[in-house]
Amino acid sequence: MKSANPYLFVDHCKEVIEYYQGIFGGEIKNVQLADSIEMFKGHEGKYLHVELHLGESIIHFSDVFGSVTKGDNVKITLEFENEAEIRRVYASLIVDGHASLELQDTFWGAIHANVTDKYGIGWLLNYQK
Repeated sequence: MKSANPYLFVDHCKEVIEYYQGIFGGEIKNVQLADSIEMFKGHEGKYLHVELHLGESIIHFSDVFGSVTKGDNVKITLEFENEAEIRRVYASLIVDGHASLELQDTFWGAIHANVTDKYGIGWLLNYQK
């Protein structure tokens, strides 16, 4: 596995990430706006994805699209080394859990899934091809 990093889903993402950058320092990278993707029309100005790089660590952020239950706004992103590894972990985590987004190819060139395991922990699985 390449890494495990937190992923925060927040309202007013731009304001939030700038707030944390002001406190922690670091560099804001990989900004992906919703208005650049056809399926997110109507969400202009919202962030689909943005990263705050702090040394060797990355905190991922996204605006909320729809509603998020309090306590469900933090997930853990797992970046995988290969396709076999992501498929193995996905198959294990969905046992007695569920996928809100099944393992699939994405528009950003990755294989990705959103899973909640049997303990209620949210995982974002990603293998960049």
